[in-house]
Amino acid sequence: MAIIAKIEAVLIADDASTFVTREIDGVELSFGGIEGDRHFGLFAKADSRQPMYKRGQEIMNRRQLSIVSVEELQGIAQRLGVETIKPEWLGANIVVSGAPELTKLPMGIRMILPSGGGLVCEGENEPCAGPGKQIANYYGDRSLTQQFIKHAGQSRGIVAYVERPGELKPGDLVEIQI
Repeated sequence: MAIIAKIEAVLIADDASTFVTREIDGVELSFGGIEGDRHFGLFAKADSRQPMYKRGQEIMNRRQLSIVSVEELQGIAQRLGVETIKPEWLGANIVVSGAPELTKLPMGIRMILPSGGGLVCEGENEPCAGPGKQIANYYGDRSLTQQFIKHAGQSRGIVAYVERPGELKPGDLVEIQI
């Protein structure tokens, strides 16, 4: 079974002072992800997401990319009672449409790009306070930080790594293999 989704935006977090991303025209994905992005690299340092390893130990980088769906962002906004949730506030690298339950897809699914590249899903990108603070600051409502954590579960998107390099740009149709 496969879902065809459309790439709506490609973004990069290239400012070391923040996880917030900015839109770019497209990218040539490499084995490390998006060159210049804060999550770029084959390896990463273990943090609170990998409690089985000592903090700071070098591990495989399975969180090179953050992928969100337009439909899920709209759902989060609706549950929070706000007009919109911008993907850059969540540090998203890729925005898709046509995958309304993207976050609920199982680990290991693949996204095949028209360029021949491929991504592997490593599961849900759990809601956390960082994006919640961005939303709260934008709307001037501090309570939105915790509300985001509560209401964005199973809809905040997925993380992935590059299995095969390739070009990715807005307008591309990707095949999500389930």
